[in-house]
Amino acid sequence: MRFADQAIVITGASTGIGRATALAFGREGASVMIGDIDDGANDTVAEIRKAGGKAEFRHCDVARGADCDALVAACLDSFGRLDSGFNNAGVFPRDLLPIHEMSDEEFDRIMAVNVKGVFNAMRAELRHFRQVGKGSVVNTASVGATIADPLMSAYSASKHAVLGLTRAGGLENGPHNIRVNAIGPGMVRTAMTAKWLEDPELAEAARHATVIGRPAEPEEIAEVVLFLSSDAASYMNGQIYLIDGGLTAR
Repeated sequence: MRFADQAIVITGASTGIGRATALAFGREGASVMIGDIDDGANDTVAEIRKAGGKAEFRHCDVARGADCDALVAACLDSFGRLDSGFNNAGVFPRDLLPIHEMSDEEFDRIMAVNVKGVFNAMRAELRHFRQVGKGSVVNTASVGATIADPLMSAYSASKHAVLGLTRAGGLENGPHNIRVNAIGPGMVRTAMTAKWLEDPELAEAARHATVIGRPAEPEEIAEVVLFLSSDAASYMNGQIYLIDGGLTAR
């Protein structure tokens, strides 16, 4: 198993990409510490344990730095080590709105989780990795980190920021045997995107935009996260890896 005797912290693993990735790490032998504001992540832990893996859950609001610090501390206390971090917690716009119609509350909500949350989790993980002299961080960005989407300005801005954090983190930490990368999923079939995929017009537009002609399944994204976290990706650092079915190839 690729991750036997390793431990990983994952934020946002009650559903979707985070859940699929946590289950995949569990199958590959990793001890998984999940942090989520949604206590439904306990179900992910239960499934990992049922399959014979090790996993624990800690309630964590990634917008609070102290919560992320406590999550890393819990991983070290429970498993005695931390080898990788997957910073996946994020939120999607409640509605598709132009900039001039967006409220301060909605903008701040997206930034607090998608940007500050990734920063907080990265910082907590990197402090430990600097002490031990190795580690891997994978952040969930989006194709929206490389292109702009109309009516999704705050979300696009937040994912551009995640890419900036990833690149800066890779430059700062690469010399210390620590790699920082990001994934850039396109449309993925998750609970967070269900609202859009259930809209026939939006679903059809998404299908036509993707060369493969369908949304990704969370498990397809998880496989890339595991690869980037593994020794097989030892020369990959400071980059975003797009998993978009050809969306940005046009």
